[in-house]
Amino acid sequence: MAQALLKELGSNEPLGTLDVSFYRDDFSQNGLHPQVRPSALPFEIEGQHLVLIDDVLMSGRTIRAAMNELFDYGRPASVTLVCLLDLDAGELPIRPNVVGATLSLAAHERVKLSGPELALELQDLAL
Repeated sequence: MAQALLKELGSNEPLGTLDVSFYRDDFSQNGLHPQVRPSALPFEIEGQHLVLIDDVLMSGRTIRAAMNELFDYGRPASVTLVCLLDLDAGELPIRPNVVGATLSLAAHERVKLSGPELALELQDLAL
């Protein structure tokens, strides 16, 4: 998603990637066993204005983990959060600065993002 955004903006700014697996606080609760991969930040974090991009904002835990990792690299001047979809389920007080759409789902509903055009499919788990 970040690569497509940079291309659309005609920007040649460097793109970094974060693997927040090590920083998540809910893997043991969910029974997940993360495969930690290295993050790649080919630029200085200290004092920079960063744009953090996530596809779906649910609980806010992924963003919290990303912020923790970013601050291990330095202190940015600002961080702008961009999300394709905000599921408005905020366990943590985190809201995107820029969002494509906001949805409120019932407990039995899920969304699925798929395809190169990022199609959104609502799934009803009660059926």
